[in-house]
Amino acid sequence: MKTKEIREMSVNDLRERIEVEKQDLNHMRMNHVISAMEDTSKIKKAKTNIARMITVLAQMEKQN
Repeated sequence: MKTKEIREMSVNDLRERIEVEKQDLNHMRMNHVISAMEDTSKIKKAKTNIARMITVLAQMEKQN
């Protein structure tokens, strides 16, 4: 997800999306432990997206 797309979201939508992405990341990690994933870069991409969303959320809350 691009930063521009994240900035267009409302604060509540962004919070919900962060929670969903965190759950997805946990599922990916669990599945990777059980059986190795072919593309482990998906985990890193998910972590990066979550961090990006948290950063934009903090900036939005700081402005208000």
